[in-house]
Amino acid sequence: MKKSLLILISLLVIASMLMAACAPKAEPVEEAAPAEEAEPVEEAEPVEEAEPAEKVKIRWFVGLGTGANPEHIPGQEEVIARFNESQDKIELVVEFVENSQAPDQLKTQIAAGDPPDIIGPVGQSGTNEFSGLFLDLEPYLGELDWDDFDADSIDAYRLEGEGLLGLPFAVFPSMIYYNADLFDEAGLAYPPQTYGEAYADGDPWTVDKMEELAMLLTVDANGNDATSEDFDPDNIVQFGYHSQWTDPRGQAAALFGADNVVDADGNAVLSERWRTAFTWYYEGMHEKSFMPNTTYQESDLLAAGNPFDSGNIAMAHCHLWYTCCLGNVPNWDMAVVPSYNDAGDVTVKLHADTFRIFASTEHPEEAVEVLTYLTGEAAGDLLQIYGGMPGRKSLQDAFFVGMDETFTQGVNWDVGIQGLAYPDVPNHESNLPNYAKAYDRIGAFQTLYESTPDLDINAELDQLVSDLQAIFDEVK
Repeated sequence: MKKSLLILISLLVIASMLMAACAPKAEPVEEAAPAEEAEPVEEAEPVEEAEPAEKVKIRWFVGLGTGANPEHIPGQEEVIARFNESQDKIELVVEFVENSQAPDQLKTQIAAGDPPDIIGPVGQSGTNEFSGLFLDLEPYLGELDWDDFDADSIDAYRLEGEGLLGLPFAVFPSMIYYNADLFDEAGLAYPPQTYGEAYADGDPWTVDKMEELAMLLTVDANGNDATSEDFDPDNIVQFGYHSQWTDPRGQAAALFGADNVVDADGNAVLSERWRTAFTWYYEGMHEKSFMPNTTYQESDLLAAGNPFDSGNIAMAHCHLWYTCCLGNVPNWDMAVVPSYNDAGDVTVKLHADTFRIFASTEHPEEAVEVLTYLTGEAAGDLLQIYGGMPGRKSLQDAFFVGMDETFTQGVNWDVGIQGLAYPDVPNHESNLPNYAKAYDRIGAFQTLYESTPDLDINAELDQLVSDLQAIFDEVK
């Protein structure tokens, strides 16, 4: 048994060896080639962040018209800050220049080849010396909402050969400001607030009627009014009337109708109506004393140059922009301008301010963007600062709501709106030949007749016409 088992095991061993010999030989495994070392990867240079594009600087020159008074500046600076924060391509910078210095400073900048981009707000008078230098805006205003303006107001800024030089922004009708407390103290009815309406006693509201009231409202230190034989013109403490902050052409147009000192042929002229006007002003200051002369105007009694706000002027003719400078008369209101003849003819001299762009600007598109901001989105705030009625129809209601918030005594703003129907044409600020020199000569005449008693006023008017003719002839 053991022998048989041994034989079987031996046979199995032999069989397994034969099977192994017959199996195919395994191919030798090739050794893997050594991996090549990877070339070092160059580190990418850090990408520099692109610097923001430099803002285009647009310079805004304020002072030819309104806007440079100290009380105007903070509000305008807020408007500028909002614009600069609202976008990233334009930086609006401002230059505030006192009004009397602004023309010369602007001329200096122009002569140096460095004028600002935008000027304003400014009326016709402030731009007369720079005629021909302004950009035609029309090619840049394709998307403007033209329906928000009266068509006539747009056309007023189109000049033949120059194009559209501005957009309606601020309208400043004129009126009679009156101090209700002084009328109450004198026991007098207030002046009328509707054109065509008579005074309370039934008399027509004329320049003569206004003078009658002004005499009663002019009082000396002893309580005598200007109609009294005891009245002391050297010791006046209250005046009945003043034509505030205007030049002779403005004074004449304010109460005696529109006219000019140059005719269509470039000759110096003076109508009888305006001659009457200057005689009336002269006598009112130096003979009847119901208007302050220069000495009184500049005195502390009359707030050293802001007479009506002193509280010692009963009536003053001025424009709507004068609301900028009223802070010390708590109970004032507005009355209509009196007529200058028995026919009831009335003239309401008008200021209309806008912004203009110099044609020399290197960035007209950006300058126009600023201009449309000032006359559009920012107009409501700016007009509250300047006291101008909006040229945009959509802003007018809100404007007067804002004015009522400032002046809570209940001002009859409709007086100003009514006045727009009686504008002075030609405007008292219209251009003159040799404008700067003519303007200075007219100003010298004003200084003379407001400060000098015992003048032969008609002789001085004749001399003014003669001098203006010589000035006009210099540029013929």
